[in-house]
Amino acid sequence: MPDLFGGLFLLTRGLLLDMVNQINKEYLRSFVFGCQDALVSTTGVVVGISAAVLDKRLILLTAVITIMVEALSMAAGQYLSEKTIHDIPNSHHKDNLILGSAIMFVAYAIGGIIPVLPVLLFSGQAASVLSVLFAFLGLYVLGYMKAKLFFGNPTKSSVEMLLIGGLAVLMGLVVGKYLKY
Repeated sequence: MPDLFGGLFLLTRGLLLDMVNQINKEYLRSFVFGCQDALVSTTGVVVGISAAVLDKRLILLTAVITIMVEALSMAAGQYLSEKTIHDIPNSHHKDNLILGSAIMFVAYAIGGIIPVLPVLLFSGQAASVLSVLFAFLGLYVLGYMKAKLFFGNPTKSSVEMLLIGGLAVLMGLVVGKYLKY
């Protein structure tokens, strides 16, 4: 089966690999973590709320609040957890705490926007279904890019990211469906 995303990555792989080699690996971990967490959390909230209420404004408000609070929380957690490592005697961590936190914030915001786009463009069941599909596609692409950047198996990485993240997304739907008010 031809590599569907391969053409795009062949064009940019050299540039990306140069950037990756110059960037502290901790920052890349922060980006993947932030983006994956946002795709899962935001989709779970959006789909869960959508299953419980029909008011599009309430769904969007909840999504925006979730993205902002979680992005700030993840950035703060990134800072504090890395600072803990920096404070250990004889620790040789040299990453910039502020930059790592900023990367986490931006990654979460990017990942969080993806499942909200269908809610902006569509209503009702279509918005919910498309939010889940957008999140699943985002998880798949994130896993694929991670593997391509680090010479892993793109299919394995994509499926792993999709399955692990997808289970959490589906939990939001189940909880929202059974806890309607």
